[in-house]
Parts: sequence; C-alpha cells; structure tokens
Amino acid sequence: MINRVLLFIGAAVTILWGISHLIPTRAVVKGFGTISSDNKNIITMEWIVEGFALIFIGAFVAIVTINDLRNPVSTAVYLLSAFGLIVLALISLFTGFKVNFLPFKLCPFIFIASAVLIFIGWIV
Repeated sequence: MINRVLLFIGAAVTILWGISHLIPTRAVVKGFGTISSDNKNIITMEWIVEGFALIFIGAFVAIVTINDLRNPVSTAVYLLSAFGLIVLALISLFTGFKVNFLPFKLCPFIFIASAVLIFIGWIV
C-alpha cells in the first residue's frame, strides 16, 4: 500500500511541476526581451517540451501503478522514469541552477525528489 502512495506522490509531483512549466511560458519568453523570432520559438518550444515531458513521465508512472505495479513493464517504467528525472536534475543543476530565479533552482531538487519517491515506491 505504501508503495502505491509513494509512486502516486512521485507521479503527482512530476505532473504538477510539468504543468507549472506550461503556465508561465509566454511570460518567460517575454522576459528575454527583444530577441529574434527564431529564438522566441526555440525558447517556447523548449519550455513546452519540458512541461509535457514531465507530465508524460508522471502520467506514465500513475497509469502503470493503477494497473499492476509488479510486472516487468511497470518495473521498466519506474526505472526509466527515475533515471530520466535524475538526468533532468543533472541538466538543471548545471544550467538552470546558475540562473538567479528561484523556480530554476528548485528544478533539480524536485526532479530528484520525484525520482526517489518513484524508486522507493518500486522497491518497497
């Protein structure tokens, strides 16, 4: 039972952080000031892609947890999701963490927390 709770919390945190990426996209792009249309499109694309990737990871974890958390496919989803979140945390640590904006500094910790919740939920 506790394993499902941990897995659902890890999934929910990941989904909510993904949604929180999508909401301010326009404001974030505006914050870059006067830049080319290409650069605006690239920044917009990257923010949307990260948001949807996080939502996808969280949703995938939640869906396999609802169905059967002890089959080989579920195990693969949990391990790949935790690994992917750790990779995103490292990327955020070496890039976004240097930015003087609190949400960027929170990303590595939120990604690691989600990965740990998913991993522990899988192990328990």
